[in-house]
Formats: sequence, C-alpha cells, structure tokens
Amino acid sequence: MEKVRGFEIAKGWEGKEIHMPVRKTKYSAGYDIEAAEDCVVPAFKAGQAPTLIKTGLKAYMPEDEYLMLCNRSSNPKKKGLVMANSVGIIDSDYYENPDNDGHFMFAFYNVKSEDVEIKKGECIGQAIFQKYGIIDDDNAEGERVGGFGSTSK
Repeated sequence: MEKVRGFEIAKGWEGKEIHMPVRKTKYSAGYDIEAAEDCVVPAFKAGQAPTLIKTGLKAYMPEDEYLMLCNRSSNPKKKGLVMANSVGIIDSDYYENPDNDGHFMFAFYNVKSEDVEIKKGECIGQAIFQKYGIIDDDNAEGERVGGFGSTSK
C-alpha cells in the first residue's frame, strides 16, 4: 500500500510505548493525540514560555496538505489549558527534518492558579489533516532547513 498520509513514531521515541493517533467515531475530523511522557504545565505567570508537551510522533502527508493541531474542547474548562499559538500548523516539509525528525508537540499555557499534571498516554489534543491552496502568482522556492520555528531562518 502506498503511503499518503499518516503518523509515525519520531526518532528517539521508538520502544517507548507511543500510541498511534485514532479517531474515536467515524465522523470525527480529528485524530486524538496523547502525551508521550508525564509532564507538568505550571500555573501561568506573566512572561513565562509555553510548556511544550511531547507527542513522540511525526506526520507525513501530500505536499498540498498540512496538519492542524487543535486543543481538546474540554481542556480550557477542566484543566485551564489553552494553546499558546491557538492552532498549530505542521507543514508537509516538517516531516523528517534534520533538527528533530518532524517530532511535533503541543504548546500550552495553564490559566489556572495551580499546576496541571499531564500523564503519559493522556489525550492532550487532536490533529486534523487539511488541504490548502496557493495564489496564482505564488513563487515560493525556499526549502526547510530545520525543525521547530525554523521557517523564518
């Protein structure tokens, strides 16, 4: 079978019991993504960086698609977790990049007054594959040279 789109274990996460994302119902748009390890998202303080929750996963897809990372609808109310970037975008050329093999993570702030513990295997968000269009006179020719945050380098 030809690979078109999907998830794989990122390098360095092999043998660590990372679960492949699944959709829970046949009409769900998103694949549930789990935390790859236990972590703590500290209560918010002005000026702090978001907490990156590791997934141990990378995603492959056609060139005209991206993977959208979204928060779980229950996270803000139940846990106080909001995504630092509102929505994460994983480009197709992020897959197997030389910096981190395409390992994607979720960036969270915790708006509650107490720290929030995330356990390995706990669902932290969802991922949705999407097609995108480009404008008629698009002339982008740059190539990815790294991993997280490398687009403007």
